Amino acid sequence: MNTELVGVAAQIVLMVGLSYPLGKYIARVYKGEKTWLDFLRPVERMIFRLSGINPGEEMNWKQFLRALLTVNLFWFVWGMVLLVLQGSLPLNPDGNLGQTAHQAFNTCISFMVNCNLQHYSGESGLTYFTQLFVIMLFQFITAACGMAAMAGIMKALAAKTTQTIGNFWNYLVLSVTRILLPLSLIVGFILIVEGVPMGFDGKMEVTTLEGTVQQISQGPAAAIIPIKQLGTNGGGYFGVNSSHPLENPTYLTNMVECISILLIPMAMAFAFGFYLKRKRLGSVIYGVMLVGFLMGVGINVSQEMGGNSRIDAMGIAQNGGSMEGKEVRFGSAATGLWSVVTTVTSNGSVNGMHDSTMPLSGMMEMLNMQINTWFGGVGVGWMNYFTFIIMAVFISGLMVGRTPEFLGHKVEAREMKIASIVALLHPFIILVGTALAAYLFVYAPDFVASEGGWLNNPGYHGLGEILYEYTSSAANNGSGFEGLGDNTWFWNFSCGLVLILGRFVPIIGQVAIAGLLAEKRYVPESAGTLRTDTATFGVMTFAVILIIAALSFFPAQALSTIAEHFSL
Repeated sequence: MNTELVGVAAQIVLMVGLSYPLGKYIARVYKGEKTWLDFLRPVERMIFRLSGINPGEEMNWKQFLRALLTVNLFWFVWGMVLLVLQGSLPLNPDGNLGQTAHQAFNTCISFMVNCNLQHYSGESGLTYFTQLFVIMLFQFITAACGMAAMAGIMKALAAKTTQTIGNFWNYLVLSVTRILLPLSLIVGFILIVEGVPMGFDGKMEVTTLEGTVQQISQGPAAAIIPIKQLGTNGGGYFGVNSSHPLENPTYLTNMVECISILLIPMAMAFAFGFYLKRKRLGSVIYGVMLVGFLMGVGINVSQEMGGNSRIDAMGIAQNGGSMEGKEVRFGSAATGLWSVVTTVTSNGSVNGMHDSTMPLSGMMEMLNMQINTWFGGVGVGWMNYFTFIIMAVFISGLMVGRTPEFLGHKVEAREMKIASIVALLHPFIILVGTALAAYLFVYAPDFVASEGGWLNNPGYHGLGEILYEYTSSAANNGSGFEGLGDNTWFWNFSCGLVLILGRFVPIIGQVAIAGLLAEKRYVPESAGTLRTDTATFGVMTFAVILIIAALSFFPAQALSTIAEHFSL
C-alpha cells in the first residue's frame, strides 16, 4: 500500500473524527453552558471589567455589526502605525526596517481581514515586535471576529422571533479564551517538541555541509504558527511559509498543522446543528462541504502524484510524482492534500509552492477559493454557505409555488436581494481586478515596467498568476502563484481594496439576513414546509453553488489553468 496515500487518508480521518466533538463543545461555549474551561471565567470577567463592557447586554444586528466594524477600524490604525515604525521599536535584533506606507497598508488590511496575503518575506519584512503585536494579535482577533459573527447568526436563527442576536464582545472573548487559545497551546507544545524555534535571539550563524557560513533566522515561531493554522490565517512566519524546515520540520508537524487548518471550520458546521438542536441539518451541510472538499483532494493528489507528462515524454522517471516546488520530507501527496485544505479554507499557508503545481491542481486551488464555501474560514466559511442556503430555499420555494421558509422564517425579496449581492460580489471583484491588471499589462507596458514587470511567466500561466492573486484576496486566503512580483504600489492598493470588499460586505450581508429573519413572525413547520435537512436539499444547494459560484469563473479558468493543461 502506498504510504503517502495512507498519510493523506489518516489526516482526513482525524479531521473528521475530531471535528464532531469539537463542534459539540463550541455550541456549548456559545450557548453559555457548562464546559471544562469554566475556570477561565474570572479572566474573562476581568477583561470585560477593564473594557467597560457588559457581556450580558443584548445587541440587535445593527449594533452587533457596528461593534464588529469598530474594533476592526481600531486595529487597522494600530497596525499601520506599528508596521511603519517597526524599525525604531524594540525586539528587532536583526535591524529590519519599517515598511513603506503602501506595503504597510496591504499588510495591515490583509491580516485584519483574516487573509494574511504577504507582499513581503517574514524574515526581513517584520520584526519580532510586529510579529507578536500586529501579526499574532490580528490572527487571534480576526479569527474570533468571524467566529463571533457566526455565533450571532446561530443565536438569531435559533430563536422563534427576536430583536437581538447576542453580544458581539462576549462572543469575541469566548472565541479566544475558550477555543482558539487552548487549541493553540496544544499545537504549540507539539511544535516545540518537534523542533520549531521559540525565542528572541537574532539570526544564528551556521556552517553548512559545503563549508559556507549562513545566517538562519529564528524567533518566536512556535507561538505564532498554531494560531495561523487554527484561525485559518495562514501568514508564514518565514518567507516560504510551512515549507520552511523550521516552521514545519517533520511529517508529524505537517500532519498537525494540516489538521489544524480544517479542524475549526469543520467543527463549526457541526456546532450549528448542535446549537439549533438540528443535528440532521448540520450533518447535511457538513456532508455537502465534505463532498466538495474530497473532490478537490482526489484531483490534486492524483495530479501531483502522477507527475508531468512532458517529463515522462523525455524518458525521465518520476517515482515521487511532480516534485518541483515540494519538500522531499513531505512528498507530492501530502502537498496535494495541503493545497486543497488551505484553499477550501481562508488559510492560504503552503507546504509547497502552488506556482509549481500541475495546471489542474492550480485550477482546483483557485476554484476552491472562487466557490469559497467548502468549510471556508472559521465562522465565515459557514456563513458563505448560509448565503447559498437562502438562495436555494428561495428558488426551491418558487419551484413548488410556496412562500420560501428557512427554520420557520419566511425568506422574502429583501433577504434574497442581500444574498444575491453577497454571492455576486465575489466573482465581480475577482474578475474586474483580473481584467484591469491584464489590460494594464498589455496596453500600459511602461507603467508595468516601472513596477518591475509583474510577471515572471508568460502566456496562460501568467494570466493564472493574476487571476490567482485577486481570487486569493477576495477569498481572504493569502496564498499565491508566486511568479507574480506583487510588492508594488498597484498590487498593494488594488489587492487591499479587494480584501476589504471581500471580507466585510459578505459579513454585513449575512448578519443582516439573519437579523431580518429573526425579527419575523415564526411560522411553525407543517406538511407543506420545505425540508432543508434532507439529502435532496443538500444536492439542490450544491447545484446552486456550482451554477452561481463555479461557472462564473469558467471563461477565466479556460484561458489560464485549463489552457495550460492542454498545452502540456
